[in-house]
Amino acid sequence: MSYENIQVETQEAVGVITLDRPQVHNALSMALISEVGQAVKAFEEDEAIGCILIKGSEKVFAAGADISEMASKDYADLFKSDFPYLRGDGWEVMESRRKPMIAAVSGMALGGGCELAMACDFILASDTARFGQPEIKLATMPGAGGTQRLTRAIGKAKAMEMCLTGRMLDAEEAERAGLVSRILPVAELFAEAMKTAKAIAAQSRPVTLMIREAVDQAYETSLSAGLRFERRAFQSSFAFEDRREGMQAFVEKRKPDFNNR
Repeated sequence: MSYENIQVETQEAVGVITLDRPQVHNALSMALISEVGQAVKAFEEDEAIGCILIKGSEKVFAAGADISEMASKDYADLFKSDFPYLRGDGWEVMESRRKPMIAAVSGMALGGGCELAMACDFILASDTARFGQPEIKLATMPGAGGTQRLTRAIGKAKAMEMCLTGRMLDAEEAERAGLVSRILPVAELFAEAMKTAKAIAAQSRPVTLMIREAVDQAYETSLSAGLRFERRAFQSSFAFEDRREGMQAFVEKRKPDFNNR
C-alpha cells in the first residue's frame, strides 16, 4: 500500500510508522490519521510483526491537528458525521489494536500530536520533547483523548492546568508527571526506541497481548476487579507452550525459543 502522509517500513519484527508532513510540522490531517489506522491494521494482521513504533522527525512529532480542515466546520457538520478526525478509522483502529505500540517523541507533541502519543502504550521522549494541549487558545478543547488520557496519566490538577492554560510540559516535567517512561538524548531516541520495540517483539506474542489487556484493566476497573482479571490471566498463561519453554529455559540457564503459542 502506498501512503502520502506517512512512511511505513518493517525492521525485523517491528512495524515502523513515521509521520511525514514536514511542511506543516506533521499536522494531523484526516488523511494522515486514516493512513496511520491503515498501517496499524496491516501490522496487526501481519503475524511477523510483534510491536509497532510510531515517530515523527527529530524536530517535531506532531504539532497538532490540521486546523485548516476544521476552521470552516460548524456543530452540525461535526455532529452529523461524528467528525471522522475524532472517530474515524484511524483512531478507532489504534484504540482497538492488540499489539504493543510505542511512541518515540522528539520536539513538539501538541494537541492531536499529544493525543496520538498518548494513544500508544508508552512514550519514549527525547530531551527536546514538548507536550501540550493548547486547544483553549483556539477557543475549543481537546477532542481525541486530551482531557481523558492526560488526566489518567498525570492526574487532575496538572491535566486541568494544561488544558485550561495551554501550558506545555518539557521532557523532564513530563517524565516526573508520569506521561513518558524515559528521556533520551535526541541523537539516541530512535535507536533506543527501536531497541525497545525489538525487545518486546522478541517475547512471546500471546503473553504480550495478555499483559497489555491486564495493564489496561487498571484504567477501566476497580482494584479488586483488576486483581481478579490479573490472577485469571496469570493462570491462563500456563496454557501456553511458551510459558513452559520460558520456565524450562530459565532452569536450564539458556535463552528461550518461543514459538508464539
